[in-house]
Amino acid sequence: MPLHHAVLALLSEGPSHGYELKGRFEQAIGPQWGGLNIGHLYQILDRLVRDGYVTRSQVAQTDRPDKTRYQLTPTGQDELTEWATAAWTRTGGFRDELFLKLLGAASLGADALDTLVEAQRQTYVRELAGLARLRRTHADDPLVALLIDAAIAHTKADLNVVDNAVQRLTPLINTGLGTRGDASPSGSASGEEQSGRKETLSA
Repeated sequence: MPLHHAVLALLSEGPSHGYELKGRFEQAIGPQWGGLNIGHLYQILDRLVRDGYVTRSQVAQTDRPDKTRYQLTPTGQDELTEWATAAWTRTGGFRDELFLKLLGAASLGADALDTLVEAQRQTYVRELAGLARLRRTHADDPLVALLIDAAIAHTKADLNVVDNAVQRLTPLINTGLGTRGDASPSGSASGEEQSGRKETLSA
């Protein structure tokens, strides 16, 4: 539960309330991750309270409704330490829509594959340019900069995959994935079948 543990990490710096945690998370991680939905955050906090990792208390305010404050418990600190110091192992495979698109393009033949590869390559080139600008903007934010560096590395790897796609997938096209089988257009018989019929007629 990565987001659950990220909230524990934020609370390890001291008690906080929901909207403050949302702002601190988005500031710490930066725009590459995306915003944290406040409704989802409160669901996470409810779960952390039930699990005994966080306590919840009300703080009275004179000019507005009471504020709910969340605080890390010793059990929560132990859970955070165990999670944060253990290596991350990928468990969800390498699902990426790009590979489904490559399958679809290869099934249509070489021209479709070339069109997809060129379009995807230009998309990645633009993405890298945008990431480079973003990296300069966040040069003084160590964690955000590191995340952007990771995004740049991933995009470069994706670009390398695309650059090699035509060569790697040509055997699929040549062996039938993009050739519509051996059927002749408009349902006409193949050359071998026509030859057989001629032999039958002349016999």
